[in-house]
Amino acid sequence: MDKLYRISTWISGHITFIVVVVTALALAVPETFLWMGTSVITPMLGIVMFGMGLTLRPVDFKPVVMHPKEIIVGELAQFIIMPSLAWLLCWALDLPAELALGVILVGCCPGGTASNVFCYLANGDVALSVAMTSVSTLIAPVVTPALVLLLAGRSVSVDVAGMFMSIVEVVILPIVLGLAVSHFCGKATRKVVPLLPMVSTLAITAILGIVVSHNATNIIHCSLIVGVAVILHNLLGLLLGNVAGYLFRLERKKRIAVSIEVGMQNSGLATSLAVTHFAMFPMAAVPGAIFSAWHNFSGSIAAQLFRKNQKRLKQ
Repeated sequence: MDKLYRISTWISGHITFIVVVVTALALAVPETFLWMGTSVITPMLGIVMFGMGLTLRPVDFKPVVMHPKEIIVGELAQFIIMPSLAWLLCWALDLPAELALGVILVGCCPGGTASNVFCYLANGDVALSVAMTSVSTLIAPVVTPALVLLLAGRSVSVDVAGMFMSIVEVVILPIVLGLAVSHFCGKATRKVVPLLPMVSTLAITAILGIVVSHNATNIIHCSLIVGVAVILHNLLGLLLGNVAGYLFRLERKKRIAVSIEVGMQNSGLATSLAVTHFAMFPMAAVPGAIFSAWHNFSGSIAAQLFRKNQKRLKQ
């Protein structure tokens, strides 16, 4: 079992390398992942969310009660900055409707679970990061479809009720089930938890490989414009999340948590929603896939910069 734990630690610690390899492989040799249909994306994301539920405890929600200001600031930043940036970038770059829909889907999704890992590496407030991820995920069934309707409803037909049910089924139910298993089978869960980073990493990279391989030709043709949109979306999110923390006078560790939480989206959910509800627009899944690849790279760099800057300030 110890060897398996070490393997899990290595895999989760090299997520950026794995993401780059999978992306390159899916583009160069799409057949590597084509045998897995897009229908497995939703179940895989459910597994990731179930793993998140296993790691949560009621005490993780204590910051929501004890420090509501930070949570409110973080959630407002999350669901104002990222959707607004998505819309502005689509307008400024004059993205085609399919790609614009994908960027908006990414912007309207809750924070990603990877943000908690990078917040830890950046020496930020991990408890706040976990609480923000949990709260944004729990309110996503209502907020995400409403924002997509607001920002993309004029261009495409948005099934708000269908998106609500999808998020409940893919995100909320697995998390609740994970919480229940963790509560009633705590001893067994503690043995499994060290393996969850590996499971999450493999599931997310498999989703990435599937989406990229099924859209390899289109991604190559539009990679520059989508890449610019995704990179700007992520970097501006990190920057403006930090600015929001400054404006509301949050202490440094909390600003780091808000910054990383805002900049790193649950792009796997965006991809799942694109495949499930906008199958007539296959390119809508591409921005989510590229965001998945990019934000793990940028998140690791941001964590290093935050940590180095903190050491410099202490000197």
